[in-house]
Amino acid sequence: MHTLFLDSTDVDEYARMDDVIDAVEQAFGAFERGNTQMPAKSYIDLPQYNGDFRSMPAYLEVRGRDVSSSRSGSQRRSTAERWDAAGLKWVNVHPDNPVDHDLPTVLGTMIYSDPETAFPLAIMDGTTLTMKRTGAAAAVATDYLAVEDATSLGIVGAGVQAYTQLEAISEVRSIEEVVVADKDDERVARFIDACGDEFDVRAGSITEAGHCDVLSTVTPVEEPIVGREEVGENTHVNAIGADAEGKHELTDALLEAATIVIDDHEQCTHSGEINVPYGEGVLTDDDIHAEIGELVVGSKDARTAKTGVTVFDSTGLAIQDVAAAHVVYERASETDAGLEFDLVGVGDSSA
Repeated sequence: MHTLFLDSTDVDEYARMDDVIDAVEQAFGAFERGNTQMPAKSYIDLPQYNGDFRSMPAYLEVRGRDVSSSRSGSQRRSTAERWDAAGLKWVNVHPDNPVDHDLPTVLGTMIYSDPETAFPLAIMDGTTLTMKRTGAAAAVATDYLAVEDATSLGIVGAGVQAYTQLEAISEVRSIEEVVVADKDDERVARFIDACGDEFDVRAGSITEAGHCDVLSTVTPVEEPIVGREEVGENTHVNAIGADAEGKHELTDALLEAATIVIDDHEQCTHSGEINVPYGEGVLTDDDIHAEIGELVVGSKDARTAKTGVTVFDSTGLAIQDVAAAHVVYERASETDAGLEFDLVGVGDSSA
């Protein structure tokens, strides 16, 4: 028995977005039904290096079809297999890396294990995995909350996550027009060059992006940049950028006017889009419509005729990483992908 090493190219190839969306949706359903274990994310703060480490362990068990049939406008159907999986993502945020060390700000490593024996089945790139599962979470929320006939997507922030937002959301809605807003014209140009062959992509203001049917905000700001007047009457917003205490992309007025769906109460109130207004008492639990898992299992309604603006506060859960890693490992195992190595010294004796 060997451990499979999968680099970023392998992860990108085998994390097929439709499969990852399906797995992440099932993970949200399992979370709501209590079929997961996910200890709180732990941090090692390293101010001397202007960075930190984060560990994200999880186990989940999917018991057949763990999702409802309440998605509106979906272009896909969820599978009904049974599976379980366990893993740990070890990830950092070091903002000085690009300039000082020619390295990415975020570097992630995923350890994927057999829950029955604890054997390390795979070690894989966690950076690409994170981008894929984050896009997939936005797609799940979009599937439940966006208007059925959505054809336009606005993106605020043209960094790496913008690409997987478009890749994922176009799996659940027939996206034709894309408006991207960013202060960096070069990043916008790169995004248009990369995606312009498949979609009608153009640069625009935050207001133009916000008046699309779906809006994804993927910036690290701490002063809100999207207000109520910047979005349409029925726009669905995926608030992706806030992943630490103090980050805040959407104004309080927009959040107060919206139907808010979160991924996890503890994480969102501490470090998600709602963390600042929640901490200040501007928002309370009464202002939170549901966790995404409640929509997935059908215990709460998603969009109705009177819903108006919706916001999904996505902080990123360890169960999403494990679900995505499950997809990558299963698909890679069907081929000769990756590099096999004898990590724990059992060789072929237990094969």
